[in-house]
Amino acid sequence: MITTKMQIRIEHPDQPELHQLIEELDAYQKPLYPPESHHGIDLEALSRANVVFAVIRTATGTAIGCGAVVVGGQEGELKRMYIRPGHREQGLGGRLLQFLETEARRQGCEVLRLETGIRQLAAIRLYERQGYRKCPPFGDYREDPMSIFLEKIISST
Repeated sequence: MITTKMQIRIEHPDQPELHQLIEELDAYQKPLYPPESHHGIDLEALSRANVVFAVIRTATGTAIGCGAVVVGGQEGELKRMYIRPGHREQGLGGRLLQFLETEARRQGCEVLRLETGIRQLAAIRLYERQGYRKCPPFGDYREDPMSIFLEKIISST
């Protein structure tokens, strides 16, 4: 299977190729939701010390996916999960999610949460397959009819 040649590793998000990934994600999501329902974080925020930013690269080094966890003590929030369309349906989203869960656990997280849009059905299915369950809004989020909130206990106890 082609996915065995992919590498997932932690990288600094301030690279032109990774800016392009984030721009592609924004270009996909922005037409789906009104501006008040966009909850992505920018590149500056992705560069903070409490953020784990992971990238999937092909065997030739091309970035084809990314994702992040913002760590806040025993809790973390998944952000900016994206796989380029030509590389979907290969299990890469699940591998990236597991990688981020492992890194978050290493940093002391016991629970991961996320917000995603209701129109991103493939993403919701991925999270649910990986054990994420609906939860109420968390942190600074408020109820939004365009959002779904999910969480998963990742502690090893």
